[in-house]
Amino acid sequence: MVSGQNDADLDFNAVQRGDAEMAQKLYRVVRACVEMGKDNPIISIHDQGAGGNCNVVKEIIYPKGAEIDIRAVVVGDHTMSVLEIWGAEYQEQDAILVNPENRHLLQTICQRERLSMAIIGTIDGKGRVVLVDSLAVEECRSRGLPPPLPAVDLELKTILGDMPQKSFECNRVVQPLEPLDIAPGTTLMDALKRVLRLPSICSKRFLTTKVDRCVTGLVAQQQTVGPLQIPLSDVAVIAQTHNDLTGGACAIGEQPIKGLLDPKAMARLSFGEALTNLIWAKVTSLSDVKASGNWMYAAKLHGEGAAMYDAAEALEEAMIKLGIAIDGGKDSLSMAAHAFGEIVKAPGNLAISVYVSCPDITLTVTPDLKLQDDGVLLHIDFARGKRRLGGSALAQAFGQLGDECPDLDDVPYFKSAFEAVQDLLADGLISAGHDISDGGLIVCILEMAFAGNCGVSLDLASQGKTLLHVLFAEELGVVLEVSNKNLHTVRGKLHDVGISTDVIGKVTNSPTIELLFDGAAQLKEETSYLRDMWEDTSFHLELHQRLASCVELEKKGLKSRHAPSWGLSFTPAFTDKKWLAMASKPKVAVIREEGSNGDREMSAAFHAAGFEPWDITMSDLLQGSISLHEFRGIAFVGGFSNADVLDSAKGWSASILFNQPLLAQFREFYNRPDTFSFGVCNGCQLMALLGWVPGAEVGGTHGVGGDPSQPRFVHNESGRFECRFTSVTIGDSPAIMFKGMEGSTLGVWAAHGEGRAYFPDDGVLDYVLESNLAPLRYCDDDGKTTEVYPFNPNGSPMGIAALCSPDGRHLAMMTHPERCFLMWQFPWYPTQWDVDKKGPSPWLRLFQNAREWCS
Repeated sequence: MVSGQNDADLDFNAVQRGDAEMAQKLYRVVRACVEMGKDNPIISIHDQGAGGNCNVVKEIIYPKGAEIDIRAVVVGDHTMSVLEIWGAEYQEQDAILVNPENRHLLQTICQRERLSMAIIGTIDGKGRVVLVDSLAVEECRSRGLPPPLPAVDLELKTILGDMPQKSFECNRVVQPLEPLDIAPGTTLMDALKRVLRLPSICSKRFLTTKVDRCVTGLVAQQQTVGPLQIPLSDVAVIAQTHNDLTGGACAIGEQPIKGLLDPKAMARLSFGEALTNLIWAKVTSLSDVKASGNWMYAAKLHGEGAAMYDAAEALEEAMIKLGIAIDGGKDSLSMAAHAFGEIVKAPGNLAISVYVSCPDITLTVTPDLKLQDDGVLLHIDFARGKRRLGGSALAQAFGQLGDECPDLDDVPYFKSAFEAVQDLLADGLISAGHDISDGGLIVCILEMAFAGNCGVSLDLASQGKTLLHVLFAEELGVVLEVSNKNLHTVRGKLHDVGISTDVIGKVTNSPTIELLFDGAAQLKEETSYLRDMWEDTSFHLELHQRLASCVELEKKGLKSRHAPSWGLSFTPAFTDKKWLAMASKPKVAVIREEGSNGDREMSAAFHAAGFEPWDITMSDLLQGSISLHEFRGIAFVGGFSNADVLDSAKGWSASILFNQPLLAQFREFYNRPDTFSFGVCNGCQLMALLGWVPGAEVGGTHGVGGDPSQPRFVHNESGRFECRFTSVTIGDSPAIMFKGMEGSTLGVWAAHGEGRAYFPDDGVLDYVLESNLAPLRYCDDDGKTTEVYPFNPNGSPMGIAALCSPDGRHLAMMTHPERCFLMWQFPWYPTQWDVDKKGPSPWLRLFQNAREWCS
């Protein structure tokens, strides 16, 4: 332990995946085994968690039993006692049962992924867990003493068999409730100023841009939507493969404040919210939906256990009516703590996750309004006129709770409405849709306008309710945007299955929000003004996470943002079938290191362009099991090689630069005139450190490393990892992979923490610019090259996003074209683009150019 290191931090990291790379290597081993199909060496697998080895091992050997050698477990500290090794709760470990004849196969896979593996015992059929200390046994043997007793010797059926059923005594507590009391003079704008800033309502920008939302290239719908990429998506959709349109969708729902009013209603509302989020992806069937329930209650406190029981009963009843089952979940039943002499408890809560298969991942609707001056807003009200404000964001904003809780009162009606909306979605009759949840109807509509960067004109009727009840009640429902020409058809289809709708407004090209209530004007405000209010809390939180000047730039720039003006100089097309049908295709080595995570999508992109991609680990090259001689191309993939411990790609480059035989092999490949190389993100950083871009011809000492004049990529100016779908422009260059793409401006995924191009030698930068060796630049909404954040997510000078060699054969770029080579991987694109959402994106041309060059 480093002197002064915090013990608590060490303990936390030991349990809570402080080493994510170790978990990723384990995942790769398991996936490699699973993908062997019937030859999968794994019989049974169990992940380690609470209880450590003593739990996971005894459970995986139940009921047959085994003798376990505690000293076979791989540890980093050999002073650990038997008890510590047996009980330590680190989680980057799985227990696996494997047939003896497959032991060496599994070991080979583990060695390739540099994952430690140990055989710790053998199933013996005695029905016991016996733990022996082989070191103690050996020591006794050397002294001529009898062997020591096992550290553990227990009958499995006694500790894991039928346990006696526990009983709990729970008492219901009736909470005193008071009706909502908001001052009569409170205006709609007074309420919005409070509600839009609540953490549960406000923009989630502070969460979304700091995580990788495009990794795998299988993400068909992530968190952000619309031309400005506002974090507002209701449903997540992921594809099964890169060459088909089937996939899966998932969504969540939770209503913790409602649980303070009525636990039963809270459970039903949470479930309803999850489904009204899921509704925007076309699913195979409502009956195919499965759910996971995460229960969070201070269950031992007075009244809490009974409340949880009531919530569970209510949820069960609603789910049975919908034909949906919970097939997983967890509980956290210690949601209370002693603090300053009193017990503090969290509101009892249920978080529901729902997931289901999708027949076509492109049949997904997002909340951003799209039909300016032609869109009509339809409201489907699952509460059928009820407007209960209890537990709402409005009540919370005024420090109250209320006495009437919203609820899912009519489950059959809800089911009919869900299925009807799904049919409309399949017929392409819905252009935008959003669920009514936290904040009520007004927040739902405002968010749709924020994401669409447009205005709306609303005309609402009181129907016996006050303005605040109509706008802020959080009754379940959805709002649809449909084209004016399809309005009659849509309402007719809904009416035919007994679903009533209300036309509540229209979408406008004017960037203002207008609201009439019973014919009287209640609101007329610029969309950007209200959006700034909604974004305010998020930007305040951002100040704690990244450079303040960057936060201010994004906040200020958002006011004047417009849809990016992308344009293409070519027409995307699928790869020529003759290339795909060839028996002998050019081979490309998709090279990865420990921590790499972009190899699958890179392989898929090259495969789609007619290559034969090979998965090559650095272990393969270092061990000499394969060489680069037989490959036409190399692709260095993205990720976090060696966990970025030495800065990005430093460890990866060192494994090449300080291994002379391997370095010679890479040099030979680089110099061969019939080869090309391509590096993305972490691979781009590697190529810079190797001197492959802009190359020795520019004046660097190619392949030696440590050249002080060599350009490289350093930490983003914002001070943190950035993941954005950003705009780039393609300029003239010798890069073979950009042939015919010059003059195009389009979007591409960026996901990196160290992407700022750094030129220690100004002369090298001047040469790069004069020789057109920076073919890709970040640009703003108008297509102009920029250094301004967030258009330029890392602060690269002159917006540089890529470098190439003078002969054009070697290209390195920080952005991820391999994660958006298909149109369904694009989170947004202009409606005027003549492209098929099921077809190829412009970025496939990049890989096709390499294939054409190889011919």
